[in-house]
Amino acid sequence: MKKQLVSIAAATTLFAATYAEVGAAQTHTVQSGDTLWKLSNTYNLSINQLMEWNQLKSSTIVVGQKLKVNGAEQTSTYTVKSGDSLWKIAHQHGISVIDLKNINGLSSDRIYPGQKLKLKVSSGGAPSTPNTNQSTYTVQSGDSLWLIASKHQLSVAQLKNMNNLTTDVIRPGQVLKVSSSNSSAGGNQTSNNQQSQVNQLIKEAKKHIGVPYTWGGNSPSSGFDCSGFLKYVFNQIGVSIPRTVETIWQATTSVSSPQPGDIVFFETYKKGPSHAGIYLGNNQFIHAGTSTGVTIADMSSSYWKPKYLGAKTAL
Repeated sequence: MKKQLVSIAAATTLFAATYAEVGAAQTHTVQSGDTLWKLSNTYNLSINQLMEWNQLKSSTIVVGQKLKVNGAEQTSTYTVKSGDSLWKIAHQHGISVIDLKNINGLSSDRIYPGQKLKLKVSSGGAPSTPNTNQSTYTVQSGDSLWLIASKHQLSVAQLKNMNNLTTDVIRPGQVLKVSSSNSSAGGNQTSNNQQSQVNQLIKEAKKHIGVPYTWGGNSPSSGFDCSGFLKYVFNQIGVSIPRTVETIWQATTSVSSPQPGDIVFFETYKKGPSHAGIYLGNNQFIHAGTSTGVTIADMSSSYWKPKYLGAKTAL
């Protein structure tokens, strides 16, 4: 049978197939309808990882082609290029920023072109599992709430609530709780705090209805683009998220169905997540639209429904 070319541009759905034992797979045989974007989601990888591991020069893949989907064979070092960041390098190689810093003895996020970084390589190609039984953590130089929360499988909001923090400022030597009480009272308190945070988030978002759209805009005075709006609103309630839609997608936690306060993602002008907003409930979400500015839209409309990719939480 003549080989059928499959490219990202030909993708019709992100959810057309499921794969058994994804985490254990070493290779994947390309099926009809597969795209690099679909495979990156299936195997919890970035498109860059897939292209690097398989030495692909373009996004075109072929039915029957075998692709590496496990990082066991990744190189042991990486040479920093202009424009690189620790976040970008860690994501490309399937490890966390904190692991990358620890492996290389880095106390800050500063790197420079030409610098050689060691990469964590394990038989399964996955980063080490943090010790989630630890009840406290002592802040190290170069730490941030984001790094500590990720290391201990918490959200920044949970970490701040557990430690009664009102800002993102922490200092070396500070001892933080990283394990909450197992009592039902503690669980209820966490739930109540999170609901309060969701209410604050939605209230803050609605305050900016009517602010015009501006490409690269990140404040009410300059206008908002979609990710600038999200970052500004979350920041107002003390939650730090990345700046672009793609990095927000990578840094947040997937949920099966959106709840108020979750971030909903859409595929609009390019493949993959390219637009996002805050879910309000009843299929409504608030976002900064290019033609509308900050407004409330209906996810079930003929425009948004086919573009919906999924929902994730940052709280």
